[in-house]
Amino acid sequence: MKRKLLVSLLMGFALAGHAETETPRTISYDEAIRIALGESYTVKYYKEDMDATRYSYLYTKAQFKPLLNFDFFTPSWTEELTEISQADGLPVYNSTGSLQVGGNLNFTYVLPTGGNFALSSKMYWENYRTTLSQQDYAELKRDQVYSRFALSFNQPIFTANKLKENMKVAELDYKKSTCYFTRVQMDIVYNVTDAFYNVYKLAYEHKINQDRLVNSREAYRITKLKQETGNLPEGEMLIAEITVAQDEARVMESEGKLSTAKDQFKLLIGLPLNEEIDLKADMEFEAFIVDMQQAIDEALRNRMEIKENNLDIELQAIEVKRAKREREFKGNISAYYDFTGLSTRDGGTVGQLVGSSFDNMRDRPSNRGIALTVSYPLLDWGRARNQVRREEVRLKQRKLNLDNTERTIEQEIREIVRSVYEAEKRYRINRRNQEVAIQSYRISQMRFENGDMTSQELSIEQERLSQVQLAYIDSYITYRLSVADLNRKTMYDFEHNRSFLPEDRELVAK
Repeated sequence: MKRKLLVSLLMGFALAGHAETETPRTISYDEAIRIALGESYTVKYYKEDMDATRYSYLYTKAQFKPLLNFDFFTPSWTEELTEISQADGLPVYNSTGSLQVGGNLNFTYVLPTGGNFALSSKMYWENYRTTLSQQDYAELKRDQVYSRFALSFNQPIFTANKLKENMKVAELDYKKSTCYFTRVQMDIVYNVTDAFYNVYKLAYEHKINQDRLVNSREAYRITKLKQETGNLPEGEMLIAEITVAQDEARVMESEGKLSTAKDQFKLLIGLPLNEEIDLKADMEFEAFIVDMQQAIDEALRNRMEIKENNLDIELQAIEVKRAKREREFKGNISAYYDFTGLSTRDGGTVGQLVGSSFDNMRDRPSNRGIALTVSYPLLDWGRARNQVRREEVRLKQRKLNLDNTERTIEQEIREIVRSVYEAEKRYRINRRNQEVAIQSYRISQMRFENGDMTSQELSIEQERLSQVQLAYIDSYITYRLSVADLNRKTMYDFEHNRSFLPEDRELVAK
Protein backbone atom coordinates (compact mmCIF):
# COMPACT_ATOMS: atom_id res chain seq x y z
CA MET A 1 0.00 0.00 0.00
CA LYS A 2 2.80 2.39 0.93
CA ARG A 3 4.61 1.59 -2.33
CA LYS A 4 1.49 2.37 -4.38
CA LEU A 5 1.11 5.65 -2.51
CA LEU A 6 4.74 6.54 -3.16
CA VAL A 7 4.48 5.76 -6.88
CA SER A 8 1.30 7.80 -7.09
CA LEU A 9 2.93 10.78 -5.45
CA LEU A 10 6.03 10.54 -7.66
CA MET A 11 3.83 10.49 -10.74
CA GLY A 12 1.96 13.48 -9.36
CA PHE A 13 5.16 15.44 -9.23
CA ALA A 14 6.16 14.49 -12.79
CA LEU A 15 5.99 17.02 -15.60
CA ALA A 16 2.44 17.86 -16.55
CA GLY A 17 1.16 19.51 -19.70
CA HIS A 18 0.74 23.29 -19.69
CA ALA A 19 -2.89 23.78 -20.59
CA GLU A 20 -3.57 26.50 -23.16
CA THR A 21 -6.18 27.32 -25.71
CA GLU A 22 -4.92 24.57 -28.01
CA THR A 23 -3.45 21.13 -27.54
CA PRO A 24 0.31 21.57 -26.96
CA ARG A 25 2.78 19.74 -29.14
CA THR A 26 4.73 17.21 -27.09
CA ILE A 27 8.43 17.26 -27.94
CA SER A 28 10.96 14.72 -26.73
CA TYR A 29 14.64 15.45 -26.27
CA ASP A 30 15.65 13.54 -29.43
CA GLU A 31 12.99 15.34 -31.46
CA ALA A 32 14.20 18.71 -30.18
CA ILE A 33 17.74 17.91 -31.36
CA ARG A 34 16.44 16.79 -34.75
CA ILE A 35 14.39 19.96 -35.19
CA ALA A 36 17.28 22.20 -34.16
CA LEU A 37 19.76 20.58 -36.56
CA GLY A 38 17.29 21.17 -39.39
CA GLU A 39 15.63 24.46 -38.51
CA SER A 40 18.04 26.39 -36.27
CA TYR A 41 19.14 29.75 -37.69
CA THR A 42 22.73 29.15 -36.57
CA VAL A 43 22.93 25.77 -38.30
CA LYS A 44 21.40 27.15 -41.50
CA TYR A 45 23.78 30.13 -41.52
CA TYR A 46 26.97 28.14 -41.11
CA LYS A 47 25.78 25.49 -43.54
CA GLU A 48 25.56 28.25 -46.15
CA ASP A 49 29.08 29.30 -45.21
CA MET A 50 30.28 25.72 -45.68
CA ASP A 51 28.52 25.49 -49.04
CA ALA A 52 30.19 28.74 -50.13
CA THR A 53 33.68 27.29 -49.56
CA ARG A 54 32.62 24.10 -51.29
CA TYR A 55 31.52 26.03 -54.37
CA SER A 56 34.77 27.98 -54.23
CA TYR A 57 36.65 24.68 -54.36
CA LEU A 58 34.55 23.44 -57.27
CA TYR A 59 35.14 26.74 -59.08
CA THR A 60 38.90 26.36 -58.66
CA LYS A 61 38.74 22.74 -59.73
CA ALA A 62 36.81 23.68 -62.87
CA GLN A 63 39.77 25.77 -64.05
CA PHE A 64 41.43 22.49 -65.08
CA LYS A 65 38.57 21.74 -67.45
CA PRO A 66 38.57 22.78 -71.13
CA LEU A 67 36.91 26.12 -71.71
CA LEU A 68 34.91 26.95 -74.83
CA ASN A 69 33.63 30.49 -75.39
CA PHE A 70 31.62 31.96 -78.19
CA ASP A 71 31.12 35.69 -78.53
CA PHE A 72 28.74 37.10 -81.13
CA PHE A 73 28.32 40.80 -81.61
CA THR A 74 25.11 41.76 -83.28
CA PRO A 75 25.05 44.36 -86.01
CA SER A 76 26.49 47.59 -84.69
CA TRP A 77 26.46 50.89 -86.52
CA THR A 78 28.62 53.96 -85.92
CA GLU A 79 29.00 57.28 -87.71
CA GLU A 80 31.65 59.89 -87.08
CA LEU A 81 32.61 63.29 -88.44
CA THR A 82 36.27 63.87 -89.25
CA GLU A 83 37.66 67.39 -89.57
CA ILE A 84 39.72 68.01 -92.72
CA SER A 85 41.81 71.19 -93.03
CA GLN A 86 41.81 72.80 -96.50
CA ALA A 87 44.45 74.96 -98.17
CA ASP A 88 42.56 78.12 -97.28
CA GLY A 89 42.54 77.08 -93.65
CA LEU A 90 38.82 76.46 -93.47
CA PRO A 91 37.79 73.03 -92.25
CA VAL A 92 35.39 70.62 -93.86
CA TYR A 93 33.97 67.47 -92.40
CA ASN A 94 33.88 64.00 -93.82
CA SER A 95 31.24 61.58 -92.61
CA THR A 96 32.31 57.98 -91.96
CA GLY A 97 29.83 55.23 -91.25
CA SER A 98 30.41 51.60 -90.37
CA LEU A 99 28.14 48.58 -89.99
CA GLN A 100 29.73 45.50 -88.41
CA VAL A 101 28.68 41.96 -87.50
CA GLY A 102 30.86 39.02 -86.44
CA GLY A 103 31.93 36.64 -83.71
CA ASN A 104 34.77 34.94 -81.84
CA LEU A 105 35.23 31.27 -80.93
CA ASN A 106 37.87 30.38 -78.33
CA PHE A 107 38.91 26.99 -76.93
CA THR A 108 41.36 26.76 -74.04
CA TYR A 109 42.76 23.53 -72.62
CA VAL A 110 44.59 23.70 -69.30
CA LEU A 111 47.52 21.30 -69.15
CA PRO A 112 48.27 19.24 -66.02
CA THR A 113 51.62 21.07 -65.87
CA GLY A 114 49.91 24.40 -65.25
CA GLY A 115 50.32 25.68 -68.81
CA ASN A 116 47.63 26.01 -71.42
CA PHE A 117 46.97 25.35 -75.08
CA ALA A 118 44.50 27.59 -76.89
CA LEU A 119 42.74 27.68 -80.24
CA SER A 120 40.89 30.77 -81.33
CA SER A 121 39.09 31.98 -84.41
CA LYS A 122 37.56 35.28 -85.35
CA MET A 123 35.54 36.62 -88.24
CA TYR A 124 33.64 39.79 -88.88
CA TRP A 125 32.05 41.60 -91.82
CA GLU A 126 32.10 45.37 -92.13
CA ASN A 127 30.24 47.66 -94.48
CA TYR A 128 32.23 50.85 -94.64
CA ARG A 129 30.97 54.18 -96.10
CA THR A 130 32.70 57.57 -96.34
CA THR A 131 31.19 60.81 -97.54
CA LEU A 132 33.84 63.28 -98.82
CA SER A 133 32.63 66.82 -98.32
CA GLN A 134 35.65 68.31 -100.12
CA GLN A 135 34.68 66.35 -103.23
CA ASP A 136 31.09 67.51 -103.49
CA TYR A 137 29.97 64.91 -101.01
CA ALA A 138 31.10 61.97 -103.07
CA GLU A 139 30.37 58.67 -101.37
CA LEU A 140 32.79 55.79 -101.16
CA LYS A 141 31.56 52.32 -100.15
CA ARG A 142 33.51 49.24 -99.27
CA ASP A 143 32.76 45.76 -97.86
CA GLN A 144 35.47 43.86 -96.06
CA VAL A 145 35.69 40.51 -94.27
CA TYR A 146 38.33 39.73 -91.67
CA SER A 147 39.12 36.14 -90.61
CA ARG A 148 41.65 34.71 -88.22
CA PHE A 149 42.63 31.28 -86.86
CA ALA A 150 45.32 31.01 -84.16
CA LEU A 151 47.10 28.44 -82.00
CA SER A 152 48.97 29.39 -78.83
CA PHE A 153 50.89 27.65 -76.08
CA ASN A 154 52.05 28.91 -72.69
CA GLN A 155 53.96 27.03 -69.98
CA PRO A 156 55.53 28.43 -66.78
CA ILE A 157 58.84 26.73 -65.85
CA PHE A 158 61.13 26.67 -62.82
CA THR A 159 58.12 27.14 -60.55
CA ALA A 160 55.25 25.30 -58.90
CA ASN A 161 51.94 24.55 -60.54
CA LYS A 162 49.93 27.50 -59.23
CA LEU A 163 46.60 26.09 -60.41
CA LYS A 164 47.10 22.87 -58.45
CA GLU A 165 48.30 24.89 -55.50
CA ASN A 166 45.22 27.11 -55.59
CA MET A 167 43.00 24.04 -55.83
CA LYS A 168 44.73 22.54 -52.78
CA VAL A 169 44.18 25.76 -50.82
CA ALA A 170 40.49 25.77 -51.80
CA GLU A 171 40.17 22.12 -50.75
CA LEU A 172 41.76 22.81 -47.36
CA ASP A 173 39.50 25.82 -46.85
CA TYR A 174 36.49 23.63 -47.58
CA LYS A 175 37.66 20.99 -45.12
CA LYS A 176 38.12 23.70 -42.48
CA SER A 177 34.58 24.91 -43.05
CA THR A 178 33.20 21.38 -42.67
CA CYS A 179 35.12 21.02 -39.40
CA TYR A 180 33.73 24.29 -38.13
CA PHE A 181 30.22 23.36 -39.22
CA THR A 182 30.51 20.10 -37.28
CA ARG A 183 31.58 22.09 -34.22
CA VAL A 184 28.60 24.37 -34.68
CA GLN A 185 26.30 21.35 -34.80
CA MET A 186 27.76 19.87 -31.61
CA ASP A 187 27.49 23.24 -29.86
CA ILE A 188 23.88 23.49 -30.99
CA VAL A 189 23.18 20.03 -29.55
CA TYR A 190 24.65 21.10 -26.21
CA ASN A 191 22.81 24.45 -26.22
CA VAL A 192 19.54 22.72 -27.08
CA THR A 193 20.18 20.22 -24.28
CA ASP A 194 20.72 23.11 -21.85
CA ALA A 195 17.61 24.96 -23.03
CA PHE A 196 15.48 21.79 -23.15
CA TYR A 197 16.22 20.82 -19.58
CA ASN A 198 15.91 24.41 -18.40
CA VAL A 199 12.34 24.45 -19.70
CA TYR A 200 11.80 21.00 -18.23
CA LYS A 201 13.08 22.18 -14.84
CA LEU A 202 10.86 25.27 -14.85
CA ALA A 203 7.85 23.14 -15.82
CA TYR A 204 8.74 20.71 -13.03
CA GLU A 205 9.07 23.60 -10.60
CA HIS A 206 5.74 25.04 -11.77
CA LYS A 207 4.04 21.72 -11.12
CA ILE A 208 5.62 21.60 -7.65
CA ASN A 209 4.24 25.06 -6.95
CA GLN A 210 0.80 24.03 -8.22
CA ASP A 211 0.80 20.95 -5.99
CA ARG A 212 2.06 23.08 -3.13
CA LEU A 213 -0.87 25.47 -3.64
CA VAL A 214 -3.31 22.56 -3.64
CA ASN A 215 -1.81 21.35 -0.34
CA SER A 216 -1.88 24.80 1.27
CA ARG A 217 -5.53 25.30 0.26
CA GLU A 218 -6.38 21.91 1.75
CA ALA A 219 -4.54 22.94 4.93
CA TYR A 220 -6.53 26.19 4.96
CA ARG A 221 -9.79 24.23 4.64
CA ILE A 222 -8.87 21.97 7.56
CA THR A 223 -7.77 24.99 9.61
CA LYS A 224 -11.09 26.68 8.95
CA LEU A 225 -12.97 23.57 10.14
CA LYS A 226 -10.91 23.57 13.32
CA GLN A 227 -11.77 27.23 13.81
CA GLU A 228 -15.43 26.45 13.53
CA THR A 229 -15.12 23.74 16.20
CA GLY A 230 -13.16 26.09 18.41
CA ASN A 231 -10.11 23.80 18.51
CA LEU A 232 -7.65 26.27 16.96
CA PRO A 233 -4.64 28.02 18.49
CA GLU A 234 -4.50 31.82 18.11
CA GLY A 235 -2.96 32.96 14.81
CA GLU A 236 -3.33 29.61 13.01
CA MET A 237 -5.97 30.89 10.62
CA LEU A 238 -3.83 33.89 9.70
CA ILE A 239 -0.79 31.70 9.00
CA ALA A 240 -2.88 29.45 6.76
CA GLU A 241 -4.18 32.44 4.78
CA ILE A 242 -0.66 33.87 4.34
CA THR A 243 0.65 30.49 3.17
CA VAL A 244 -2.07 30.24 0.48
CA ALA A 245 -1.30 33.78 -0.75
CA GLN A 246 2.43 33.05 -0.93
CA ASP A 247 1.85 29.83 -2.85
CA GLU A 248 -0.47 31.60 -5.30
CA ALA A 249 2.29 34.16 -5.96
CA ARG A 250 4.78 31.34 -6.50
CA VAL A 251 2.51 29.74 -9.11
CA MET A 252 2.12 33.03 -11.00
CA GLU A 253 5.87 33.69 -10.96
CA SER A 254 6.85 30.19 -12.08
CA GLU A 255 4.25 30.30 -14.86
CA GLY A 256 5.78 33.51 -16.23
CA LYS A 257 9.31 32.09 -16.11
CA LEU A 258 8.15 28.95 -17.89
CA SER A 259 6.49 30.89 -20.72
CA THR A 260 9.61 32.99 -21.27
CA ALA A 261 11.88 29.93 -21.28
CA LYS A 262 9.63 28.17 -23.79
CA ASP A 263 9.81 31.14 -26.17
CA GLN A 264 13.61 31.18 -25.90
CA PHE A 265 13.71 27.45 -26.54
CA LYS A 266 11.45 27.71 -29.61
CA LEU A 267 13.59 30.53 -30.99
CA LEU A 268 16.72 28.42 -30.51
CA ILE A 269 15.48 25.31 -32.31
CA GLY A 270 13.57 27.17 -35.01
CA LEU A 271 9.91 26.66 -34.03
CA PRO A 272 7.20 29.32 -34.45
CA LEU A 273 6.85 31.36 -31.25
CA ASN A 274 3.05 31.00 -31.28
CA GLU A 275 3.22 27.18 -31.24
CA GLU A 276 2.35 25.67 -27.85
CA ILE A 277 4.72 22.95 -26.68
CA ASP A 278 5.30 20.56 -23.80
CA LEU A 279 8.58 18.77 -23.24
CA LYS A 280 8.87 15.10 -22.43
CA ALA A 281 11.95 13.64 -20.77
CA ASP A 282 12.81 10.20 -19.43
CA MET A 283 14.02 10.60 -15.86
CA GLU A 284 15.34 7.05 -15.75
CA PHE A 285 18.67 6.05 -17.23
CA GLU A 286 21.28 3.36 -16.95
CA ALA A 287 24.63 4.35 -15.54
CA PHE A 288 27.56 3.76 -17.87
CA ILE A 289 31.31 3.56 -17.47
CA VAL A 290 33.65 6.06 -19.10
CA ASP A 291 37.26 5.01 -19.41
CA MET A 292 39.39 8.11 -18.87
CA GLN A 293 42.09 7.17 -21.39
CA GLN A 294 39.56 6.15 -24.01
CA ALA A 295 37.79 9.49 -23.61
CA ILE A 296 41.09 11.35 -24.05
CA ASP A 297 42.02 9.25 -27.09
CA GLU A 298 38.60 9.80 -28.70
CA ALA A 299 38.83 13.54 -28.12
CA LEU A 300 42.35 13.81 -29.56
CA ARG A 301 41.27 11.75 -32.56
CA ASN A 302 37.89 13.36 -33.20
CA ARG A 303 37.95 16.98 -32.06
CA MET A 304 37.41 19.41 -34.88
CA GLU A 305 39.77 21.98 -33.33
CA ILE A 306 42.69 19.58 -33.82
CA LYS A 307 41.66 18.89 -37.41
CA GLU A 308 41.36 22.63 -38.03
CA ASN A 309 44.81 23.24 -36.56
CA ASN A 310 46.32 20.55 -38.80
CA LEU A 311 44.63 22.16 -41.81
CA ASP A 312 46.01 25.55 -40.75
CA ILE A 313 49.48 24.02 -40.66
CA GLU A 314 49.04 22.68 -44.20
CA LEU A 315 47.78 26.05 -45.42
CA GLN A 316 50.65 27.90 -43.78
CA ALA A 317 53.18 25.45 -45.25
CA ILE A 318 51.86 26.46 -48.68
CA GLU A 319 52.38 30.12 -47.78
CA VAL A 320 55.99 29.32 -46.85
CA LYS A 321 56.51 27.70 -50.27
CA ARG A 322 54.97 30.71 -52.00
CA ALA A 323 57.28 33.06 -50.12
CA LYS A 324 60.35 30.99 -51.01
CA ARG A 325 59.46 31.13 -54.70
CA GLU A 326 60.02 34.89 -54.64
CA ARG A 327 63.75 34.13 -54.40
CA GLU A 328 63.80 31.45 -57.11
CA PHE A 329 64.24 31.39 -60.88
CA LYS A 330 61.06 31.95 -62.83
CA GLY A 331 60.59 31.19 -66.46
CA ASN A 332 58.01 30.84 -69.16
CA ILE A 333 57.81 29.22 -72.60
CA SER A 334 55.31 30.62 -75.07
CA ALA A 335 54.58 29.99 -78.73
CA TYR A 336 51.96 31.03 -81.23
CA TYR A 337 50.96 30.33 -84.79
CA ASP A 338 48.10 32.12 -86.52
CA PHE A 339 46.63 32.71 -89.97
CA THR A 340 44.98 35.94 -90.94
CA GLY A 341 42.83 36.64 -93.97
CA LEU A 342 41.38 39.87 -95.25
CA SER A 343 39.13 40.49 -98.24
CA THR A 344 38.05 43.88 -99.47
CA ARG A 345 35.92 44.47 -102.57
CA ASP A 346 33.70 47.15 -103.90
CA GLY A 347 31.16 44.59 -104.95
CA GLY A 348 30.22 40.96 -104.61
CA THR A 349 28.16 39.06 -102.13
CA VAL A 350 29.07 38.50 -98.49
CA GLY A 351 29.64 34.82 -99.24
CA GLN A 352 32.16 35.73 -101.93
CA LEU A 353 33.92 38.03 -99.53
CA VAL A 354 34.14 35.27 -96.90
CA GLY A 355 35.59 32.83 -99.44
CA SER A 356 38.08 35.43 -100.58
CA SER A 357 39.23 36.06 -97.02
CA PHE A 358 39.96 32.37 -96.54
CA ASP A 359 41.90 32.36 -99.81
CA ASN A 360 43.89 35.28 -98.50
CA MET A 361 44.51 33.42 -95.24
CA ARG A 362 45.93 30.48 -97.20
CA ASP A 363 48.14 32.58 -99.46
CA ARG A 364 49.41 34.99 -96.83
CA PRO A 365 52.39 33.97 -94.68
CA SER A 366 51.40 33.02 -91.12
CA ASN A 367 52.31 34.85 -87.96
CA ARG A 368 54.43 32.73 -85.64
CA GLY A 369 56.86 32.90 -82.82
CA ILE A 370 58.37 31.22 -79.77
CA ALA A 371 59.87 32.77 -76.69
CA LEU A 372 61.68 31.73 -73.53
CA THR A 373 61.84 34.16 -70.63
CA VAL A 374 63.74 33.78 -67.35
CA SER A 375 63.77 36.09 -64.35
CA TYR A 376 65.61 36.18 -61.03
CA PRO A 377 65.60 38.86 -58.32
CA LEU A 378 69.18 40.08 -58.00
CA LEU A 379 68.60 42.73 -55.38
CA ASP A 380 65.45 43.24 -53.29
CA TRP A 381 67.01 44.55 -50.06
CA GLY A 382 65.99 41.46 -48.11
CA ARG A 383 62.29 41.71 -48.93
CA ALA A 384 61.91 38.11 -50.09
CA ARG A 385 64.12 36.72 -47.31
CA ASN A 386 62.13 38.51 -44.60
CA GLN A 387 58.88 37.42 -46.18
CA VAL A 388 60.03 33.79 -45.92
CA ARG A 389 61.03 34.30 -42.30
CA ARG A 390 57.67 35.84 -41.50
CA GLU A 391 55.76 32.90 -42.98
CA GLU A 392 58.05 30.39 -41.21
CA VAL A 393 57.36 32.10 -37.88
CA ARG A 394 53.63 31.86 -38.55
CA LEU A 395 54.07 28.17 -39.31
CA LYS A 396 55.76 27.69 -35.93
CA GLN A 397 52.82 29.51 -34.32
CA ARG A 398 50.36 27.12 -35.97
CA LYS A 399 52.31 24.14 -34.59
CA LEU A 400 52.39 25.69 -31.12
CA ASN A 401 48.63 26.23 -31.32
CA LEU A 402 48.17 22.54 -32.14
CA ASP A 403 50.28 21.45 -29.18
CA ASN A 404 48.45 23.79 -26.81
CA THR A 405 45.06 22.68 -28.15
CA GLU A 406 45.89 19.03 -27.51
CA ARG A 407 47.02 19.77 -23.94
CA THR A 408 43.93 21.86 -23.24
CA ILE A 409 41.65 19.16 -24.61
CA GLU A 410 43.23 16.51 -22.40
CA GLN A 411 42.68 18.70 -19.32
CA GLU A 412 39.05 19.32 -20.35
CA ILE A 413 38.31 15.63 -20.78
CA ARG A 414 39.75 14.73 -17.39
CA GLU A 415 37.55 17.32 -15.75
CA ILE A 416 34.43 16.33 -17.68
CA VAL A 417 34.76 12.60 -16.96
CA ARG A 418 35.04 13.32 -13.24
CA SER A 419 32.03 15.63 -13.39
CA VAL A 420 29.91 12.92 -15.06
CA TYR A 421 30.60 10.46 -12.22
CA GLU A 422 29.98 13.11 -9.55
CA ALA A 423 26.71 14.20 -11.18
CA GLU A 424 25.46 10.61 -11.44
CA LYS A 425 26.16 9.96 -7.73
CA ARG A 426 24.48 13.22 -6.71
CA TYR A 427 21.42 12.31 -8.76
CA ARG A 428 21.06 8.91 -7.09
CA ILE A 429 21.31 10.51 -3.64
CA ASN A 430 18.78 13.24 -4.42
CA ARG A 431 16.34 10.76 -5.93
CA ARG A 432 16.38 8.77 -2.69
CA ASN A 433 16.05 11.99 -0.69
CA GLN A 434 12.93 12.90 -2.68
CA GLU A 435 11.33 9.52 -1.97
CA VAL A 436 11.96 9.97 1.74
CA ALA A 437 10.77 13.59 1.72
CA ILE A 438 7.47 12.64 0.05
CA GLN A 439 6.83 9.94 2.68
CA SER A 440 7.73 12.37 5.45
CA TYR A 441 5.36 15.03 4.13
CA ARG A 442 2.46 12.55 3.95
CA ILE A 443 3.06 11.71 7.57
CA SER A 444 3.11 15.42 8.43
CA GLN A 445 -0.20 15.89 6.63
CA MET A 446 -1.80 13.16 8.71
CA ARG A 447 -0.36 14.64 11.89
CA PHE A 448 -1.77 18.03 10.93
CA GLU A 449 -5.20 16.54 10.28
CA ASN A 450 -5.06 14.85 13.73
CA GLY A 451 -4.11 18.13 15.38
CA ASP A 452 -0.52 17.07 16.27
CA MET A 453 1.07 19.74 14.02
CA THR A 454 0.38 23.43 13.46
CA SER A 455 -0.12 25.18 10.11
CA GLN A 456 3.28 26.82 10.40
CA GLU A 457 4.99 23.49 11.04
CA LEU A 458 3.20 21.97 8.03
CA SER A 459 4.28 24.91 5.89
CA ILE A 460 7.89 24.32 6.93
CA GLU A 461 7.58 20.66 5.96
CA GLN A 462 6.08 21.72 2.61
CA GLU A 463 9.02 24.07 2.00
CA ARG A 464 11.48 21.30 2.89
CA LEU A 465 9.78 18.93 0.42
CA SER A 466 9.90 21.57 -2.34
CA GLN A 467 13.61 22.16 -1.80
CA VAL A 468 14.32 18.41 -1.95
CA GLN A 469 12.30 18.11 -5.18
CA LEU A 470 14.16 21.02 -6.77
CA ALA A 471 17.49 19.52 -5.73
CA TYR A 472 16.41 16.27 -7.38
CA ILE A 473 15.55 17.89 -10.72
CA ASP A 474 18.70 20.04 -10.55
CA SER A 475 20.90 16.98 -10.08
CA TYR A 476 19.19 15.19 -12.95
CA ILE A 477 19.71 18.14 -15.29
CA THR A 478 23.32 18.57 -14.14
CA TYR A 479 23.94 14.94 -15.01
CA ARG A 480 22.35 15.26 -18.42
CA LEU A 481 24.35 18.38 -19.22
CA SER A 482 27.55 16.68 -18.08
CA VAL A 483 26.88 13.77 -20.43
CA ALA A 484 26.06 16.19 -23.27
CA ASP A 485 29.29 18.08 -22.61
CA LEU A 486 31.22 14.80 -22.65
CA ASN A 487 29.64 13.93 -26.01
CA ARG A 488 30.50 17.35 -27.40
CA LYS A 489 34.09 17.34 -26.17
CA THR A 490 34.89 13.78 -27.31
CA MET A 491 32.62 13.48 -30.38
CA TYR A 492 31.71 10.08 -28.96
CA ASP A 493 28.57 8.78 -27.25
CA PHE A 494 29.74 6.58 -24.37
CA GLU A 495 26.17 5.97 -23.25
CA HIS A 496 25.33 4.19 -26.53
CA ASN A 497 28.88 3.39 -27.77
CA ARG A 498 28.72 5.28 -31.05
CA SER A 499 30.72 7.98 -32.77
CA PHE A 500 29.35 11.42 -33.60
CA LEU A 501 31.83 11.93 -36.43
CA PRO A 502 30.05 12.89 -39.65
CA GLU A 503 30.65 10.86 -42.75
CA ASP A 504 33.34 12.23 -45.04
CA ARG A 505 31.84 14.85 -47.28
CA GLU A 506 32.92 14.36 -50.88
CA LEU A 507 34.11 17.39 -52.76
CA VAL A 508 31.72 16.89 -55.61
CA ALA A 509 28.68 18.73 -56.83
CA LYS A 510 25.39 17.36 -55.69
